[in-house]
Amino acid sequence: MVETLGAKTLGPRAILERLVGFPTVSAVSNLPLIDWVEVYLNSHGITCHRHYNEDREKAALFAHVGPEVEGGVVLSGHTDVVPVEGQPWGSDPFELIERDGRLYGRGSTDMKGFDALAIWALVEAQKRGVSRPVQIALSYDEEVGCTGAPPLVEAMRILPKASSVIVGEPTGMKAVLGHKGGVTWWVRVEGYEVHSSILHKGVSAIMWGAKLIDWANQINDVAAASEPAGMAGLFDPPYTNAHVGMIHGGTAHNIAARDCQFGFGFRVVPGEDLQQWRDKMFAKVADLQAQMQAIRPEAAIHLEESFALPPFAPSQNNSAEALVRQLTGDNSEGFVSYGTEASHFQAGGYDVVVCGPGDIAVAHQPDEFITVAQFEEGHRFMERLLEHCA
Repeated sequence: MVETLGAKTLGPRAILERLVGFPTVSAVSNLPLIDWVEVYLNSHGITCHRHYNEDREKAALFAHVGPEVEGGVVLSGHTDVVPVEGQPWGSDPFELIERDGRLYGRGSTDMKGFDALAIWALVEAQKRGVSRPVQIALSYDEEVGCTGAPPLVEAMRILPKASSVIVGEPTGMKAVLGHKGGVTWWVRVEGYEVHSSILHKGVSAIMWGAKLIDWANQINDVAAASEPAGMAGLFDPPYTNAHVGMIHGGTAHNIAARDCQFGFGFRVVPGEDLQQWRDKMFAKVADLQAQMQAIRPEAAIHLEESFALPPFAPSQNNSAEALVRQLTGDNSEGFVSYGTEASHFQAGGYDVVVCGPGDIAVAHQPDEFITVAQFEEGHRFMERLLEHCA
């Protein structure tokens, strides 16, 4: 049931308490949170728009405040959070708890803290009046590949085009100008079972899968020994790296494995595109599969792409960067290896910067928190933004 709010105005802390209270893990619907946000914004005369996913179990929400002109500022955040199962939390992860100057709760840093500040700022922009529009964009499924961002960016075309996007991932309120992209597959190796004593007559899915996994090690070793090229030197590590994080398969110790499944992905630096790494992956898989099928034609390697995020590259004359530097006084050049929705907004023709309160080091961790001081710093940033837009 959606809470009826009337025209009551909530402060950023109260909004954050509401948002953390919604267990919007990526595996479940975010609609209860979206319903609450829409009711709250509607109560202040703000028209909201939604974009649903295919099964209508999740939705993105966006809204515009101010004159119906282009050149506004978008405050972009995601509504989903990572799971808490198996993590040793000291309190209910879906209740905002203050202890020792910290606000604990899943998503408090990543990134409902920024979401709460953005919702507060939008209502204040409506109340105070602004000459430069302020927009909000709240997406779904960021944590599972930023898959909700591209349709959101497309749906926002019904609004006057903003010139600057601030993606509020936790950066300690420092300007991040670029990050790596990525492409990941779920790999299923299909072998041919035989007794392990006659292994040469079968195809062990695990042992052949290991050849592909070891190729990832070879890629990383070569890259680490090479001089960084282009923008790669701005990142840590200064190259595209390959990674396998999960694996399972096999039937018994004395049987050549019939199946093996694992995730395989690349973290791609700006200046390189995803397709060149797809091509390398496809070529390697084709080579290994041909060798397997020379032993048993039934053997195969199947790829299912599960994640694709373009790199976010620094750009010249970036109005979003200039705005954040003006509001924060930050002159550092930040580059990170994790991914955000910034690259999708950049692909949509926006100037983009990543900047938000909190520390990425505590994101996804048990007892995730944002300090009160960090949250208040984000609040002061929003106040300066409102003054700028007024």
